[in-house]
Amino acid sequence: MKRFLPVVLTLVTTCGLGAWAAVAPAGARTSATKLQLRKTSVGTILVNSRGYTVYAYSKDSRNRDNCQKSSTCIRVWPPVTTSGSAIAGPGVKASLIGTIKTKNGAKQLTYAGHPLYTYIADTHPAQTSNINIFVQGGRWPALNASGQEVK
Repeated sequence: MKRFLPVVLTLVTTCGLGAWAAVAPAGARTSATKLQLRKTSVGTILVNSRGYTVYAYSKDSRNRDNCQKSSTCIRVWPPVTTSGSAIAGPGVKASLIGTIKTKNGAKQLTYAGHPLYTYIADTHPAQTSNINIFVQGGRWPALNASGQEVK
């Protein structure tokens, strides 16, 4: 991963943010996405199929993604999407998993009504250093198994 980061930073500075979004650990998936729980220093949080932290956005309302109103927001905070049915890992409540449609017609996962996102600056699974940061006019908390915000 240490060799990967300078390449990504070079892409960002030479090609712009769009290139970074293409190579970052994104939420977009081409098959069923599994939501899992991971124990971290801030508590047990929801992560995606690859183990990366998933975030909610304080500017969203129930089952409504407000990040997609901004192209910058959606590139930095890609939605967690699935083309199949989402899979609930151990401890994840399947009854709290839902989907909404993005502008481009993809199925974005929700948990307890919170649209889910990943963050392109996360460099390793279950990273907690970006939880609840203030970006794009709102906070980005993680979620626990009950769908409550972890700040």
